[in-house]
Amino acid sequence: MTALIETRPSPLGTPATASADARRDHEDLHLALRAKEGGEEEMNALFTRTRDHVARFIARRVDPSWVDDLTQETFSRAMRGLARYEGRAPVRSWLLSVARHTVADRYRSQARTPRHEPVDDWSRIGSGTVSERFDEYLALLDLLKALPECRRRAFVLTQIEGVPYAEAARTLGVPVGTVRSRVARGRRDLLHMLNDS
Repeated sequence: MTALIETRPSPLGTPATASADARRDHEDLHLALRAKEGGEEEMNALFTRTRDHVARFIARRVDPSWVDDLTQETFSRAMRGLARYEGRAPVRSWLLSVARHTVADRYRSQARTPRHEPVDDWSRIGSGTVSERFDEYLALLDLLKALPECRRRAFVLTQIEGVPYAEAARTLGVPVGTVRSRVARGRRDLLHMLNDS
C-alpha cells in the first residue's frame, strides 16, 4: 500500500518548459476540437501525439501484457466520448481520466471472470495477483475520499494520474506552489490515516 503513495518531488518547471507545455496543450485542444467535428486526420494526429503518454500511464498500473490492449481501448472510449469533451481540462488530463476508468474496468472484469486454467500450486493464489493490486487501488480510493477536496484533486492529478505539477496547477487554476503544498499535506494526511488503521 505504501508504494502507491510514495513519490519523488518533481523539479520546478522553467518558463521555457511552461511555454512549451502551454503550446502543446493548445495544439492538443485544437486537434481534439477538430476531431470532435469529425476530423479523422485530427483524431489520428491526436492519437499519435498522446499515445505514448497514455501508454506510460497505463503501464504503471497493469500487467505489461495488457498495456497495448488498454491503450487501444482508452482511445476507442475517448473517440466515443469526444462529443462530450468541452475543453475544460487539458486533453492529456482528460485522456488519463479515460485511461484510469478503462484500467479500473479491466480489473473489475478480471475479478468477475472465473478461472478456467488448472492451478498447480494453490498456495500461490492471491499472492501479488492482479486482484490484490486492485484491492490496494480500492483501499487507496477510500483513503482519498477522506481528504479535503482541494488536496484530493491535487494529489490524484499529480501522484495517481502522473500529471506534471505545472499542468495540474493550470487545471486547478492555482499556482504551482499551492499544488505542491496540497500534495504534501495530502500525502501527510494519507500516511496518518494508514498509521491509524
